[in-house]
Amino acid sequence: MFILPATHALAGYTAADGVEAVERVAAERYALILMDMQMPRLDGLGATMAIRAQPAGAQVPILTMTANAFADDRARCLAAGMNDYITKPVEPAVLCRALRYWLRQQAANPSAG
Repeated sequence: MFILPATHALAGYTAADGVEAVERVAAERYALILMDMQMPRLDGLGATMAIRAQPAGAQVPILTMTANAFADDRARCLAAGMNDYITKPVEPAVLCRALRYWLRQQAANPSAG
């Protein structure tokens, strides 16, 4: 997983697994989270639900990146609290559009993340 911090620069941090991602969000504010669905210890769905349960993670945009391209996979991701769904292999233009959209949403509502 790759997490973009809440600064203006597009620098990011990686988490080795879902548990570490949840811990990082509890310790620091992020502007956006790119969540992989298949991670050790805690998958993307579980990590997203745990992040959403935290005050710091209630509104931060979470975009899933997954090879699972079926409609029911997308529905499960959105039901878990993810904001958007990007299929692998990731097309750079699709990723850039999603990042721009969700980072602009955060900038328009800075108290939300």
